[in-house]
Amino acid sequence: MGIALSQQQVLLREIVTKDKPRELLASSPKGTVPILVLPNGQVIEQSLDVMNWALQQNDPQDLLRSSNPTLSKQVQQLIKTYDDEFIGHLEKYRASVRYRNIDVEQRRQACEAFIGQLEARLTDQPYFFGQTPSLADFAVMPFVSQFVRVEKKWFVQSEYQNVGRWLRSLLESQLYSQVMKQYPLWNETKQDCIFGCSKRIR
Repeated sequence: MGIALSQQQVLLREIVTKDKPRELLASSPKGTVPILVLPNGQVIEQSLDVMNWALQQNDPQDLLRSSNPTLSKQVQQLIKTYDDEFIGHLEKYRASVRYRNIDVEQRRQACEAFIGQLEARLTDQPYFFGQTPSLADFAVMPFVSQFVRVEKKWFVQSEYQNVGRWLRSLLESQLYSQVMKQYPLWNETKQDCIFGCSKRIR
């Protein structure tokens, strides 16, 4: 999403992590995805770092809120909170439901402390930091989507209607449809695909 919104183009190699090509491991021995290899040989190994790199090249929608340093710092802090803290609670919640443990409600409530904060942010605005999306909306969305899927029926009936509306708007967007397109597996074809966008999309 960051690459598409920054209107950058990259060569994409779609892989299955169970069949990691040696070229991936040569660039990044830890073997996780995504990774971005720059023309100068620099390797970026974290999703958020890839998004920040792309938007630092070009940010036509001011997703980084660079024009307001205080707000920009708040955007990055929100992402860090969910990346560092929420994901740990989410993994425990998912495991409790999967294995039908007795602490499901407790694990869910730990996640709700974070979801409730987002619900409050979305009370009078469609996105976390105003009337237009920021990087935080796109960076946090995968975590929230995973949370919703753990007990989808429960979530639909929950009090988090603002979060539900916000999530649907992103999942039903043209942008999401574009980035979720499937590409031929590089291990099979050795074919680099061009990914990116040269025009504004929402």
